[in-house]
Amino acid sequence: MRAIGARKFLPTSDPACLVEFEAQDPIPGSEDLIVRIHACAVNPVDTKIRKSLGETIQEPPRILGWDAAGTVIEIGSDVRDFKIGDEVFYSGDLTRPGCNAELQAVDARLVAHKPRNWSFEEASALPLAGITAWELLFERMGVSPDGKDRGKAILIINGAGGVGSALIPLARDAGLTVVATASRPETIAWCQQLGAHHVINHREDMIAQSEALGFTSYSFIANLHQPEIHWSATSQLIAPFGTLGLIVEPREKLHLGDPLKAKCVRIAWEFMAARAKFQSPDMHEQGHILARIAARCEAGKFPKIHTRVFDSLSVENLRTAHIAMEQGEAHGKWVFKCISFQ
Repeated sequence: MRAIGARKFLPTSDPACLVEFEAQDPIPGSEDLIVRIHACAVNPVDTKIRKSLGETIQEPPRILGWDAAGTVIEIGSDVRDFKIGDEVFYSGDLTRPGCNAELQAVDARLVAHKPRNWSFEEASALPLAGITAWELLFERMGVSPDGKDRGKAILIINGAGGVGSALIPLARDAGLTVVATASRPETIAWCQQLGAHHVINHREDMIAQSEALGFTSYSFIANLHQPEIHWSATSQLIAPFGTLGLIVEPREKLHLGDPLKAKCVRIAWEFMAARAKFQSPDMHEQGHILARIAARCEAGKFPKIHTRVFDSLSVENLRTAHIAMEQGEAHGKWVFKCISFQ
């Protein structure tokens, strides 16, 4: 099969940072599906794993990509919930070869049937961001999906990113008052389109902007960007006994004492790859989460979060997307049609 990967870390300014190559077709394990990829999406984690390769030559190259939609063409001996021909979507396992390829082996417990009324391109934008947002909001931060926290306020920092694009509608549907942050006209408009009640600028004084809206504190804050940049502001804005959710590794030490200690603030980390990485007993929950999101999509209760579709998965198109991820230029999700792999 054809695939795109990285032999070692090279900056995106180097055309050789990603290469197309001929890879062996994957062989399914007992719990696996083999999926023919029809569409895939790019995420910041793709660039982080590419950077982690260092100077050591990878042979074969490391196949990146952890957002896909496609058709099942083979199933493992222990798989019961899928059959050949099923249209599926999933994020996959960061420890295994990714989806920037014609075929991928993926653990069936991480997979769900694609929303029937969504295209492969539309569906491929959802899994990683959708699972991250769902786990962060409902499992890590403890928000009730049934509306028991209705009326409480959540501040979502970097609301126009991939995870923010999924988190805004989930929080809104849970009954929370959603204040998102964005800094450009197009990202402000995107957050509003996704359902944010208010949008403030994270490049300006978030405390003053919040107070101007009538919010002196938030029961929940989801910081989806570098936590150290906004640590002082979020420490002041989080309510006593509130929850601060994080998904990005800090680049410097963070002060965990007062006022966070005095307020008994809970700090909740989310890493959607953890279940697959540690083969947790509840790994199947990620497939169930995607099934719940798919049901919302089919009912018209979840927005489409892609903002750009490339007409093919090529080295040049993928490099363009990696550049955008590294420079923070994209909003929403960028996806690739893979039916005509070029």
